[in-house]
Amino acid sequence: MKVGRGNARDQEFHDFVSARRAGLVRTATLLTGGDAHTAEDLVQTTLTRLYVAWPSFRAARNPDGYLRRALVNCLVDEHRRPWRRAERSTAAPPDTEAPVPDDEPEAAGEVRRALRELPPRMRAAVVFRYFYELDIAETADALGCSTGTVKSQTARGLDRLREALDRSVSGAVI
Repeated sequence: MKVGRGNARDQEFHDFVSARRAGLVRTATLLTGGDAHTAEDLVQTTLTRLYVAWPSFRAARNPDGYLRRALVNCLVDEHRRPWRRAERSTAAPPDTEAPVPDDEPEAAGEVRRALRELPPRMRAAVVFRYFYELDIAETADALGCSTGTVKSQTARGLDRLREALDRSVSGAVI
């Protein structure tokens, strides 16, 4: 059977998704502060955009950086959607929180909650620097910004995480 150009591309993309999807979902879960549903949507949107831009992705000198940037761009776009701005904060917490897996330590849940308080790009800078141990230049490449911006975003992000975790430990916010 002859494999056409489109079929070969589809098979290559399918193989890529099979190999990388689980890692993308883990990264997206961190980038969304533990929101599994938004993480799944984020990965789906990213993979859709990646399929459309597959020739550019294949030609990229740093495919992992390209993929991280696509994920962050989709995250930022998601937070810019008009319906997100229409949501209002309330003094009372939401009805229920997503269930925490039984095997997850309590501290991990608190870190996820603290991550959710950060703006998306600041959260991405912290996740790429400290969860994935990327250097400053790699993080700047993933975020499409300067190294100075990465330094300031991670410093502010860590300060805000410390404040959120201190509040959580003192029992003021859980």
